Amino acid sequence: MKKTLALSCVLAAAMMACTNQKEKEQLAQAQALNESTKEELVQAVQERDQLLDLINEIASTTDEIKNMENIVSINAAQGEMNSNNAVASDIAVIKATLQERRKKIEDLEETLRKSKTSNSKLLGTIETLKQQVADQTAQIETLTASLTEAQQRIATLDVQVDSLSTHIASVTEERDSVEAVAQEQTVLANQCFYAIGTKKELKDHDIIEGGGFLRKSKIMQGDFDKSFFVTADRRTLTVIPLHAKKAKVITTSQPKDSYQIVENNGQAELRILNPEEFWGVSNYLVIQVD
Repeated sequence: MKKTLALSCVLAAAMMACTNQKEKEQLAQAQALNESTKEELVQAVQERDQLLDLINEIASTTDEIKNMENIVSINAAQGEMNSNNAVASDIAVIKATLQERRKKIEDLEETLRKSKTSNSKLLGTIETLKQQVADQTAQIETLTASLTEAQQRIATLDVQVDSLSTHIASVTEERDSVEAVAQEQTVLANQCFYAIGTKKELKDHDIIEGGGFLRKSKIMQGDFDKSFFVTADRRTLTVIPLHAKKAKVITTSQPKDSYQIVENNGQAELRILNPEEFWGVSNYLVIQVD
């Protein structure tokens, strides 16, 4: 009886040991499954977040491309490409960004295909993103071509403007030259010359010669001294101070009613009353003072 009881105890202990071992194995399996599920969950969340980031980035790029298109369109229409270098630089940045996006999508697609949590919906989203990037790349290429065309057209306009500016400058220079010549000719045409001196001074400068008893003096008949004459503008010359008490006009080309000699503070002065008549015959005037 005692042997039977001891054997029963041994068997019971063995069965309990087997049961505990199974429970330990089941617990270890449950823990491993839990850890695996956690890792898959973390991976799934990361893949989802990466996909959402790509969606947001691609949407942002679409807005940037539209903005670039508006800038190129407006500047080309206005014939202004002062910021063309900046626009070209921005386009280059977008191109580089699209290349990075394409690489990210390819990497994520590969990860999803290998992932235990991969599904057709996520892969379908990847295909949609790939198509959007391809469309954006095509838009950028079109935008680049538009920018190049606009720059070429504006360069042609710049050449035309430069040519027109050169022509205008040439015409302006020619006009100014003609006006200067005309002004010079007008000044020359209105120049008048007068000499004031005693009889001796006038003779010494060969302005008058001869004269004497019953003979008239000849005025400016030979090689007279022109430096003795004062140059003036007959349009503005109205009064000539004579710095003498007595004076007379000895040239005969000035009509007597076109001028008068009057006294002013004890000194004689000649006043021209009618410039047209006074200078009508000759631009030279000789006055003899005493």
